Amino acid sequence: MSDRFDYFVVFAEMRTGSNFLEANLNAFEGFKCYGEAFNPHFIAYPNYTEVLGIDQATRDADPQVLLKAVRDDPDHLAGFRFFNDHDPRVLDEILVDPRCAKIILTRNPLDSFVSWKIAQATGQWKLTDVRKRRDSQITFEGNEFADHVARLQAFQVKLMNGLQKTGQTAFYVAYEDLQDLDVMNGLATFLGSDARLESLDSKLKRQNPSPISEKVSNIHDVSAALATLDRFNLNRTPNFEPRRGAAVPSYVATKGAGLLFMPMQGGPTTAVTDWMAEIAGGADRLLSNLNQRQLRDWKARHLPHRSFTVLRHPVARAHEVFCTRILSDGPGSYHKIRRTLRNRFELPIPEAMEGANYSKDDHRKAFHAFLTWLQANLNGQTAIRQDGHWVSQASVLEGFGGFQAPDHVLREDDLVNSLPRLASEVGAGPHGFVERPVSLPFDLADIYDPDIEKRAQVTYARDYEAFAFKSWR
Repeated sequence: MSDRFDYFVVFAEMRTGSNFLEANLNAFEGFKCYGEAFNPHFIAYPNYTEVLGIDQATRDADPQVLLKAVRDDPDHLAGFRFFNDHDPRVLDEILVDPRCAKIILTRNPLDSFVSWKIAQATGQWKLTDVRKRRDSQITFEGNEFADHVARLQAFQVKLMNGLQKTGQTAFYVAYEDLQDLDVMNGLATFLGSDARLESLDSKLKRQNPSPISEKVSNIHDVSAALATLDRFNLNRTPNFEPRRGAAVPSYVATKGAGLLFMPMQGGPTTAVTDWMAEIAGGADRLLSNLNQRQLRDWKARHLPHRSFTVLRHPVARAHEVFCTRILSDGPGSYHKIRRTLRNRFELPIPEAMEGANYSKDDHRKAFHAFLTWLQANLNGQTAIRQDGHWVSQASVLEGFGGFQAPDHVLREDDLVNSLPRLASEVGAGPHGFVERPVSLPFDLADIYDPDIEKRAQVTYARDYEAFAFKSWR
């Protein structure tokens, strides 16, 4: 038994060598691996009816019963193999449990995919006698392989994040490590055992030792499919913004009408809430600063209801935030950030706006410089906070999903049409929406040019990509 762990899990996939790893774990005195204990189609092994006295029906009704039995096995440090399509009800619990030892087995996904397809074709999933080996060539399907890789990657990322967030580490085993006796004995040490193997299991044989080119009938399609996969995620838009919460207290709901506005800072919040107040019968009929329980109560009382948020073009949003929070030195401006941007980042804005000689050309240069600074800020390269008024709208929308994603994601340039439709959906009648322009030193149209657009597209690459924004003009 182990002082560090109560049980273990082998995170693996089909055709990664997990049967061989299990056979060697079971060869150690004191260890016992109960196969694919949480496979939704059978319990432990295809021909088993129960594990530790628990049958499949009992496990399916409450997987915690079997998990507890494995954890409490009096005779062994017990465990099981777990694949990405196994019962998800136990995954979160075992992932955060530091008393559960994690063993992560990986294999080149192309090799495992081809091996899986051959096993499907031949019906042979294990080999103990090479004289009975069945051979087959498969036809490679690029889309199927891409889906296979995506599932594996998503599962591995979930495992990695779970371990990171709980301060745990796993014992990683590559397919090629399975034939290394020292690695297997090292795994025993990790699990807290002094036992050692003199040799590895010899019953199981490798089923498909030939190269990929001999296993696949259309090998040229493999090369073409691999060329389309962005294995190193080269085309990913970098994201250095911290994850954001749902910000439920900022939501605005109407009394009597089932409308819930989830505002994004830097957007047309005042215009939208004014429209909601007209529907509700006055600003005093709007609810805000709700907690999650109160919001759930509101939803239960207002049926039907619709939640929505509004996207603003990144250039327009950045311009309004620049004017109201940075350029302005009046109420609502960020005085300390304004001073730091002037003094340390040489943002070309006046020390005080009143009486300043500040031209349209000055405004264009200052806004362009602000966008340049924003890029560094959102990349985590400055000491100034990534404020909610200028973080990407994609990150805000992700944060909403922490509680509940909005029913509708509207766009500012279509609110005249979309908001009346939304009001009709909840039975409030097609109330018209009137745009309310904000008073700014200069309109964006006065200074907008290709350089500003180009800079905005670099700064807000996530939003342009996620929401298919075109140039502002």
